[in-house]
Amino acid sequence: MSKITQHRFDVWHEEPLYWTMMDGIDKRLYESTISTTLIELIKIRVSQINKCAFCIDYHTTDALKHGETQRRIFALSAWQESPLFTEAERATLEVAEEMTYIFKHGVSDEAYQKLQSHFTQKEIADIMICISHMNFLNRIGISTKSVAL
Repeated sequence: MSKITQHRFDVWHEEPLYWTMMDGIDKRLYESTISTTLIELIKIRVSQINKCAFCIDYHTTDALKHGETQRRIFALSAWQESPLFTEAERATLEVAEEMTYIFKHGVSDEAYQKLQSHFTQKEIADIMICISHMNFLNRIGISTKSVAL
C-alpha cells in the first residue's frame, strides 16, 4: 500500500486560463440536455476507474446535492449487476468505461449502438465530452496529488 503524500502543486493556480477553459466545458455540459444526475454518475464512475480520490469525493458530494441517492452511488462500481440504473444510464456507463479504458479496444460498436437507442447524436457528443473531460481532470488530480479537504 502506498503512502499518501502531500499535494504537489495547483495547476489551476499556475495557469488560471486552463481552469477557465475547464470550467467552460463544465458549464456547457450542465446546459446540455443530459441530466445532471447522469453527468454526475459519469464523473464518479470515471473517477472510480482512474482512482482519483479527490474527484470521487468531490463529485459524490455534488451528486448528493443534485438529488442522487447514496444507494445508487454505493452501487455504481457494480452497475452491470445492479437493477438501480436505467438502460440509458447503463449504456452511458458502458461507454464511459470503454472510453476510460480506450487502450483495450476503443468503444465497441455494440456499446455505441446502445447509446444511439437512447440519445441524439448531439447528446452522445455531450456524453463523450463529459467522459473525456473527467478523464482529463482525473489525470491532473492524480498527477498533482490533489487531496480532498
